[in-house]
This record gives sequence, C-alpha cells and structure tokens, in this order.
Amino acid sequence: MCAEKLLDVYDAQVRGSFPNRLPAGWLGERDGPLTRCLTINGGFAMLTEGAESLGAGALESLVDRTFAYYAVRGLGFEWKTFDHDRADLRPMLTARGAVAEAHEALVLGESAALAGTPVLPAGLTMRQVSDRADLERVAALASAVWDDDWSWLADDLENRLRGATEPVEIFVVEDGAQMVSTAWLVPLSGTRVAGLWGGSTLAAYRRRGLYRALVAHRAARAVALGYPLLQVDASDDSRPILRRLGLHVVGGTVPYVRAPAGTD
Repeated sequence: MCAEKLLDVYDAQVRGSFPNRLPAGWLGERDGPLTRCLTINGGFAMLTEGAESLGAGALESLVDRTFAYYAVRGLGFEWKTFDHDRADLRPMLTARGAVAEAHEALVLGESAALAGTPVLPAGLTMRQVSDRADLERVAALASAVWDDDWSWLADDLENRLRGATEPVEIFVVEDGAQMVSTAWLVPLSGTRVAGLWGGSTLAAYRRRGLYRALVAHRAARAVALGYPLLQVDASDDSRPILRRLGLHVVGGTVPYVRAPAGTD
C-alpha cells in the first residue's frame, strides 16, 4: 500500500474508531468531531473525524470548550494533532497556552514485512510480562529513560491488560536481573491495525539491536493475532530503523500539552 492509502486507513480505522475503543480506565465524551478523555495521567483530546466543515469561529468555540473542560477539573491535558489537520488548529492551541512537544513521524506498513525471530546480544533475554511487580519495573524504566515521572504507567498498563477488548502484550529485555528495554503491542479492536508503542531502552543498551528485536517479535505477534498492518508514532531515533525495515512515513503528529492551572 502507498503512503496515501495507508494514511486513509489510519484516519478511517484508527482515528475514526477511537471513541468506540477507549482503553480501560479512560472516560470519554464526544463534542462534534472531537473526543475528550479523562485518563489516569490527566486529559487527552483528539479530532477523530474531519473538522473541515467547521467555520473558524466554530473551531475556536470547540477549542475553548475543551480548555474549559479540563480547567474546571484542575487537569492538564494533551491535544494530539496531526500534520494533515486543518492549518488553523495548532495556532489556536498555542494562543491558549498549550505547548508543542517533539514532532513524531506517523509510520505505517505491513506486519509481515517486519515479523521475524528476535535476535538479541549474548546474555540478554526477552519475555512477556503482566504481573504487577513487572509493570512497576516497566514504569520505573520508562521514568529513567525519559527523565520524567512515569509511575502512572503501571496502572495504565494493568488496566489495558484487564480490559474487555484485546489486551496489550508487554515485552521486556533483561540483562540478568536488570530490565533494560521494553515495548508493547496494542491490537486496535475493530481495525486491521496494531500499534507498536512504548519503546524505551536504557542509554547504555542502545544501538545493540534491542529495538529491532522487539519490533520483529511484536510484528510476528500482530500477524498471529490477525492484524496485517502496524502503526508507530516514531521518534527521530526509531524512524530510520522502521523505514529500513519496510514501513512508510505517511504523516506526522505533535502533542500540544496544556499544564494544569497554576503550574505554568
């Protein structure tokens, strides 16, 4: 499939179905083309269908309602934007105090092209985890890798594992007793797409093939589960690897984050 068709699949199946497959523990409501959520880690908002029919004033009202929705609850939130959203959206978010975080490439492609037997450096092992103690270690690893407090991640992953739809599959790479890398597969219920999410590797273990090994294993699992397409929000580090493996950059995404009132 070409990049344009893959982007169409993403918009129709992944974005379009989002309101109907919220992760366990998330509460959502729709406001026209927007879905607003309350999550374990604050708020999340995203246009889940085209907003081109809205006039500029109507879009501004939608943005204002969303900022007010989280402000009255004392919450910060993330508004996930896309490069192919209408051009006036991002300036409206910035004008209201939201801050753009790092741009990520929107990458999609066929699962079978990436599926394989993972190859790890000598002495390292990979396993699937679901116990609470391991989930807390995953959260601690993410906190160390991204230099931020990701303690909420253990609850989020536990909810996803216990959810009514297809649970995530969480994998870790260990060097003896030390967890050094992690990532998970997220089958997107009702679609043909599974997400490759959560890739985190300690700095000392990068450029040793751990990311490729986790991709190969998760892609094989996606094929086995009947998900022929994969989707990744790829950082500058992972994008070249994924392109070499056969996936396609079809667009981009930027989270705009509004901190809770009083923390600016």
